[in-house]
Amino acid sequence: METRQLGSSDLQITPIGIGAWAIGGGGWDGSMGPQNENDSVPAIHAALDRGINWIDTAALYGLGHSEVIVARALEGRTPRPYVFTKCERVWDSNGKISASLKADSVRRECEASLRRLKADAIDLYQIHWPEPDEDIEEGWTELARLKHEGKVRYIGVSNFNVAQMKRAQRIAPITSLQPPLSLVMRSVEQEILPYAASGNIGVIVYSPMAAGLLTGAMTHERVANFAAEDWRRRLPNFKEPLLSRNLRLVEFLREIGRRHGRTPGEVAIAWTLHNPAVTGAIVGFRSARQVSGIIGAMEFRLTQNEVAEIEQVLKQEDAA
Repeated sequence: METRQLGSSDLQITPIGIGAWAIGGGGWDGSMGPQNENDSVPAIHAALDRGINWIDTAALYGLGHSEVIVARALEGRTPRPYVFTKCERVWDSNGKISASLKADSVRRECEASLRRLKADAIDLYQIHWPEPDEDIEEGWTELARLKHEGKVRYIGVSNFNVAQMKRAQRIAPITSLQPPLSLVMRSVEQEILPYAASGNIGVIVYSPMAAGLLTGAMTHERVANFAAEDWRRRLPNFKEPLLSRNLRLVEFLREIGRRHGRTPGEVAIAWTLHNPAVTGAIVGFRSARQVSGIIGAMEFRLTQNEVAEIEQVLKQEDAA
């Protein structure tokens, strides 16, 4: 099984990891809608059984519930996969979400995540969003303290720009960056990914299938029937005119996939892994059945010609 070193750490991760956002379930601002609890643990087990060796979650997902589900799935599991989680998004007793990078808040979050995960240490602890911006230094200093104390093994950032990473690096090295990257969300390609590569910062990208848009299972009807709380309703890529453009792109990904017996989603993931700055891609799913539609991305790689074909289709769509 192929593994890749994450930045300067000793973490050797598989090319894709389990994204635990959706299994956090509904009932909070930012959810992907309700989740069948009976599907969650079997889904994680199915992915681990196929060789995936890391899980990415966050305290925010389900307001702590995703971490609880991850712990449940890992009970008695040997070998135990790496578990990555995040701090900075906090909520009150009414479920109202806010941002905090104050040292005491970060420490409370870490200790709460350790309890929910039933873990002695978190393999990778990340700042979820660089907010409030003026508290980045305070929050990152506290993550470095937690690492020194052994509560976390490595520390990383998510959604940071280059200037923010430079500020953090003056305090302590960054093991990894977690940015969004997909065929329909490419802003990090110009400056952020090259900077990470030049500084040996590992990169684990999220939403490589654009929150399900590029899986091959999305349709106009499915989007129209999203749960009222589903955050994707607010995204431009799920609205016209971009939705139809994106679904046409999926049909081309399906065509490439047919050549290799792969799904459009696996082609979309492989496109992100083609970037030399990318260490791994976070892939979300809700059931064991869905794992079969993405697991091929562990090994499937696009040729340079196929990458060029995809770029040409994107240019044609943009010019239309």
